[in-house]
Amino acid sequence: MPELPEVETTRRGIAPHLTDARINGVIIREPRLRWPIPHELPTLLKGRKILSVSRRGKYLLIGFHHGTLLIHLGMSGSLRILNADTPPQKHDHFDLRLSGGQCLRLRDPRRFGAVVWTGEKPEQHPLLASLGPEPLSESFSGAYLHGLGKSRRTAIKNLIMDSRVVVGVGNIYASEALFRAGIHPMRASYRISATRYEMLASAIQSVLCAAIEQGGTTLRDFQREDGNPGYFAQSLQVYGRSGEHCPQCGDTIRSLVIGQRNSFYCPQCQR
Repeated sequence: MPELPEVETTRRGIAPHLTDARINGVIIREPRLRWPIPHELPTLLKGRKILSVSRRGKYLLIGFHHGTLLIHLGMSGSLRILNADTPPQKHDHFDLRLSGGQCLRLRDPRRFGAVVWTGEKPEQHPLLASLGPEPLSESFSGAYLHGLGKSRRTAIKNLIMDSRVVVGVGNIYASEALFRAGIHPMRASYRISATRYEMLASAIQSVLCAAIEQGGTTLRDFQREDGNPGYFAQSLQVYGRSGEHCPQCGDTIRSLVIGQRNSFYCPQCQR
């Protein structure tokens, strides 16, 4: 599933093509995604100017004067900037045709993605209203995490993967951040000191920034908007490396299931 760095990489790739462009048309080939694509979108958007392309969690927000288009890539979705006359392939479900002769095309083989319209403030939409702070924002810190975690018995990995606590820390980056901070993924949230929470917040931010800088992580489905893969997978230290040697101490990296997700850790470096 595309995580925050992949979505941010996509945003940075498509924003220069979309900002200030006008919509020449909307093509809906398959409306049955996670939620049906609104049938009135062609009427709502034709001739309208795109004002902004932003991100909230794993949602891309395309802003207009009269509302916002929310796009989620689901499990295997991707967005491309193509010439508008490029023939669609089997899983190309949605196009925004732009005034310059290009289009933004959504490909989603599993159809778990979403294209949602709201005429209200996007932060008030039910999909966004309950989200926690952005991990790269000033509102996210070790003190913030400690304040929430000190009274909870949940495993720390589950805490930082809860989108109501902080958005965008998916399974890959949670495992990597906990390794950098030296914290065992099963350690109870209330048993972590304020100092170690500061280390964890810093690790989350550094691993996400590194992944964004390198274009995201390609495991199965994700590719950048230009069709090229991200390269952060080459820098993963523990995720997917069960049975290999820890890059820090040489002990064997192990895996366990936490919250129905495979988690990877070093038993020597993480306590």
